[in-house]
Amino acid sequence: MADYQAPLRDMRFVLNEVFDAPALWASLPKVAEHVDPETADAILEEAGKISSGVLAPLNREGDEQGCKWNDGEVTSPEGFKEAYQTIVEGGWNGLGGNPDFGGMGMPKTLVAQFEEMMQGANMAFGLAPMLTAGACLALDAHGSDELKEKYLPNMYSGVWSGAMDLTEPHAGTDLGIIRTKAEPNDDGSFNVTGTKIFITWGEHDMAENIIHLVLAKLPDAPKGPKGISMFLVPKFLVNDDGSLGERNSFSCGSLEKKMGIKGSATCVMNFDGAKGWLVGEENKGLAAMFTMMNYERLGVGIQGIGAAEASLQSAREYALDRIQSRAPTGAQQPEKAADPILVHPDVRRMLLTMKGYVEGGRTFSTYVAQWLDIAKFAEDDERRKHAEGMVALLTPVAKAFLTDRGLDTCIMGQQVFGGHGFIREWGQEQLVRDCRITQIYEGTNGIQALDLMGRKVVGTQGKLYELFAQDVANFLEENSGNDHLRPFLEPLAAAVERLDDVTEHVIKQAGDNPNAIGAASVDYLDLFGLTALGYMWAKIVKAAAPQADSDTSGFYSGKLKTARFYFDRLLPKTVSLAEGIHSGSDSMMALTAEEF
Repeated sequence: MADYQAPLRDMRFVLNEVFDAPALWASLPKVAEHVDPETADAILEEAGKISSGVLAPLNREGDEQGCKWNDGEVTSPEGFKEAYQTIVEGGWNGLGGNPDFGGMGMPKTLVAQFEEMMQGANMAFGLAPMLTAGACLALDAHGSDELKEKYLPNMYSGVWSGAMDLTEPHAGTDLGIIRTKAEPNDDGSFNVTGTKIFITWGEHDMAENIIHLVLAKLPDAPKGPKGISMFLVPKFLVNDDGSLGERNSFSCGSLEKKMGIKGSATCVMNFDGAKGWLVGEENKGLAAMFTMMNYERLGVGIQGIGAAEASLQSAREYALDRIQSRAPTGAQQPEKAADPILVHPDVRRMLLTMKGYVEGGRTFSTYVAQWLDIAKFAEDDERRKHAEGMVALLTPVAKAFLTDRGLDTCIMGQQVFGGHGFIREWGQEQLVRDCRITQIYEGTNGIQALDLMGRKVVGTQGKLYELFAQDVANFLEENSGNDHLRPFLEPLAAAVERLDDVTEHVIKQAGDNPNAIGAASVDYLDLFGLTALGYMWAKIVKAAAPQADSDTSGFYSGKLKTARFYFDRLLPKTVSLAEGIHSGSDSMMALTAEEF
């Protein structure tokens, strides 16, 4: 198994050459105060060292040991507590946090690269900082000044961690039917009672306090999602002087036994009149939670890329080293008993597919992060609103497409290994197991597809979609005379036209057929994702082509050849997806329940 190495060369290429991120940061005054190219590069370098040198070596042992539960107390795998302290000492928990409360104020375009390294090195561990960052984001956006001043500094520092408590045994996606209750007290606090499940790192021994953001309903709350409020419920109550007080009235009832991410604690949390404080307005808790959802869902998509990158690294090394049979064109290494399996077309198909999705996906996640930065930091209202629309449209694509392709890439990497990929010692089977959850949590990928098709496309009558389509159209027009790009522009334009066509088709069908959206949604998201990555590969070609002739490392020429493969073998999948969408919902809905 290859030792995970942070893909710093490619990250720098994407940030600096494909997107010119330093120019973006300079255009956002609140970002420019905190980051410049030198600072960004130093952050990337140090993040790479921590991910490759500290987190990755713990990944397999963490999977084998898992977390241990004993009478409500949870012990993390060996080495996790020390690794978490390394994260704390480096200030990594607050990398993207509000500087007013001790965060570093870094842009998401940069933070996303660190997140990918951390998740690729050790996804189970990486969930802890990820969940804390999400809790901080929601608290910073919606909490009172008193709550922010009391909790955010220690959460950004990592001395305290965060957890998000949404799901209940009977309520997964449909949060409107949650039963957890919050009863008001005379002092402005609330007593929170109920059971939450699937709470990642809801209990552990790595931080001295754990701050839960819990969705619950007030006694007079309206029914459904409009009656949900959010409450801050700390594991230990915090005194007025900032010191820790008594243990709050909730505990971890058990740990889930899972398929993957076994090194993380997935908890059942039982709240028994636990003291909490309202975050945001009453009955507006779901809106407060969705403040951080775009960041968290992109973060999950980035997890998919991270796992896929790890799979690609191992499979590539194995394909170069493992010898089996001879090349179809004759022996490539006649001095050996056989040739490396890299000579075989099907192995190359798998590796190039993996490479196309990983490097294209990394570029796409950075593209979405760029819009998040503009939406958060732009001072021009029109620019900010445009970015908000792009974020709303692209977030479900980033979450679902990148994790679907992430699992595909982990499985392909496993396949490159053959029988050895099924054996624990090579690490590929763990990547498959770990990556699988990314398609499920933070909203299943089917729900993401419904969100894209139903709310973002049909719900706006295509207005949000037009933002993306126009962005691609602008690129096509601006680069129409670029000789390097000419072979790629026509197939990209055709893919966008195909996406335009099915978008219009489903919008029309949805007016008369209630099943049209659900029948089209997953195929539509895949069609959108493949087209979006085609756009990203065209951007990569634009950046790489001028450097290819003088490049002795093969980095830039490899980009051009991978782009050619993507356009020849992966982008054409949009044709069959479009055909499937045009077939409508009749065959999907025809069987009776008994016929199943």
